[in-house]
Amino acid sequence: MKSSEIQAEFATYRPKEYWTGVASGKSSSDATGFAPVLHPDAPAWFNQLIDDLQFRAVRRALLLGDVRSGASVLDVGCGTGRWLRRYIQMGLHATGVDATPPMLRLALERGTEAPVVAGVAQNLPFADARFDCVSDITVVQHIPTALQIDALGEMVRVLKPGGRLILMELIRGEGIHVFPRNPLDWIEQVASRGARLLGWFGQEFLVPDRLFVRAARAIASSERGAGLPLEHKSRRTPIARRAYWAIRRVTAPLSGWIDPAVAKVIPGKMATHGVFVFQKES
Repeated sequence: MKSSEIQAEFATYRPKEYWTGVASGKSSSDATGFAPVLHPDAPAWFNQLIDDLQFRAVRRALLLGDVRSGASVLDVGCGTGRWLRRYIQMGLHATGVDATPPMLRLALERGTEAPVVAGVAQNLPFADARFDCVSDITVVQHIPTALQIDALGEMVRVLKPGGRLILMELIRGEGIHVFPRNPLDWIEQVASRGARLLGWFGQEFLVPDRLFVRAARAIASSERGAGLPLEHKSRRTPIARRAYWAIRRVTAPLSGWIDPAVAKVIPGKMATHGVFVFQKES
C-alpha cells in the first residue's frame, strides 16, 4: 500500500478514538455488552440475532479446529468480554486483550472472570508460543489495511506450535472503519506468517435482509439526489427509521433461519464474513 493511502486511512479513521467513543456511549442500558462490539445504533433484538449467528459459527470453528476443554485461549479484541464468558463456560482457560480501556471496563462490569489486558493486536503483550488457541472475532477487519499483516503475525507468534487460530472477518462491505479482504487474501496473509489453513466457511449470508437493505439504501440515495428539502428529511427520519427496522424485524430473523440451507447452495465467498481456522506450523 502506498504511503499516501495509509495516511488517508488514518486521516478518516483513528481506531483508539473511535472505539473509545463507542464504548463510552454504552453503559448499564446495554446489559449484554453486544452494542459496542456489534452494531451500536441497532435495536437490541438485532444485535442478539447477530450474536446468536456468530456464536453458532464460533462453536463450529472450535469443533473444526479440535479445540478441547482445558485449552488456553487468547481472545484478541475481546471488547466487552462476550467470548471470554463463553469460553470459560466451555471449560477453556481464557485471556482477553483489547486496545480500548473503556471496553475492558465494560467487560469487568459485565462479570467477565477471565484476566484481561490492555494491548494492541499489532504488538501483543504476551510471550512467544503462549496459547493453544487464539480467536479473532471481527477485529482485524477494523484495523487499517497496512497494519493487518502485523496483527495476524502477532497472533501466530503467541500460538504454541500446532496451535489453532480462529478468524471471523469481513470478506465484503465498506465503511470508514472496516477494511475487508477477499477469502483468498485472508488465507494468504496468515499463511505467510507460518500457519496453514484447516478449513473455512461463509458466515452471515442473510440474503433477504441484505436485499432489503440494498433497496432501502438505493431509495435513500435517490431521495438525496432529488434534492428533497432538509426540513422534509428531518421530519421523515424518525418514521423512516421505525419503518426500516420494522421491516428488518421480519427479514433479518427469516434470513438467519434459512442461512444453513443457503450455505449449502451458495459459495462461501458470497457471505458477509468468512470464518477461517488455521494451525500453526510446528
